[in-house]
Amino acid sequence: METYRANRILALCLTALVGCTSTNEETAQESPPISGIAMADQVCSLCHGLTGESVSPMFPKLAGQQKEYLQLQLKDFKSHFRSDKAGAQYMRGFTHLTETQITELADYFASQRPMQADTDVLDARGESIYREGIRESGVARCSSCHGADGQGEGRMPRVAGQHADYVIHQINVLQKTAQHALSDADAVAVARYLAGLGGQKQ
Repeated sequence: METYRANRILALCLTALVGCTSTNEETAQESPPISGIAMADQVCSLCHGLTGESVSPMFPKLAGQQKEYLQLQLKDFKSHFRSDKAGAQYMRGFTHLTETQITELADYFASQRPMQADTDVLDARGESIYREGIRESGVARCSSCHGADGQGEGRMPRVAGQHADYVIHQINVLQKTAQHALSDADAVAVARYLAGLGGQKQ
């Protein structure tokens, strides 16, 4: 049932994206592109929530994400440069995003209240890896890039409060491109730690 629901949501998102980013040149000339704010409301909210505080762990939280990081990811979606093939497929409709829309979308989600933690329980093993790394395995501390509190900076994303399942998926993507060296168990521990960082939902 959950898989069916998720597939329906993805289908709706793709339909909306195709509708908002038509490849018909005559239509594009007759009607100016919708604003980034309107796109966040009419399209992005279907998966990520109106303020970027997504409910489903299939879709990343965007609330309070670093603006520069968001711009970079949107440009990668536009150019099909994402390493995550599944994510790139779902976001193919963003091929026709304009620079103005990219800026407005990044501004909008970056200005929202930072993503809220899903739990108030922090994983001790995950915290150790995040803050200290694993020397014997050559794993660098995550905090060196993502910040002591997981807040991120510039092109480095905010990870505090992100869905654990989504973080695990992204670590697996990095593993395949040789950018990471965590075991499955350690990846889960780090993801659980990050899911508990930041203010908890009220």
